[in-house]
Amino acid sequence: MPRTPDGGAEDRIIGVVLDLLETDGYDAVQLREVARRAQVSLTTVYRTFPTREDLILAAVEHWMAANAYGDIPSPPPGESLRDGLVRMVRYIFVPWDRNPRMCAAYVRARSGRNGERLDRQGVEAILPTASELFAGVDPDYAADIAFALSNLTYGLLNRIADGSLEVGEILPALERFIDRLTGDNVPYTHRSGGPDAQTFTIGEALLGPYVPRSNRD
Repeated sequence: MPRTPDGGAEDRIIGVVLDLLETDGYDAVQLREVARRAQVSLTTVYRTFPTREDLILAAVEHWMAANAYGDIPSPPPGESLRDGLVRMVRYIFVPWDRNPRMCAAYVRARSGRNGERLDRQGVEAILPTASELFAGVDPDYAADIAFALSNLTYGLLNRIADGSLEVGEILPALERFIDRLTGDNVPYTHRSGGPDAQTFTIGEALLGPYVPRSNRD
């Protein structure tokens, strides 16, 4: 059932689209079916959302605002940068773990016409919390972490788009990355010698983005 409060045509349409995206996926959103379920005419759908892509984009924006970006908590006193970053990425990405079809819909909507709206929405939602997390941190260090995290996230989403990564792999990857960025890595940078030295095997950790999933087994 549509889950929007005031019963207006636009809200009913968005509610129907969200139901379809969450239960059956992106390809299930067909405008005639949306109109039928929302109990509006097809003309009303087109008048409100000129294209199918516009309709899905609006629904994804609505879902992200309600589930991933709504009122991200400010850092509590004494919270470390590491804990704050992990808390923030969990707040944003756990909803996708629970609703992988919505992550797939986000990725497809973002790659389509006007998809940059989703990027702007994310930046505007995250920036206030990120600014609080980095307050008092060395500016160059903060800039490096922000650059690395934003580019890693961009790359992970592109891997979702090309099918080389599962939705459930995003959050663990980000958490491990944050641990490496904010932890003391000096002990791990020293090479051990001798017969007991471990050999590093080049595998999916390095080749993952470049090897089709069908060729990994």
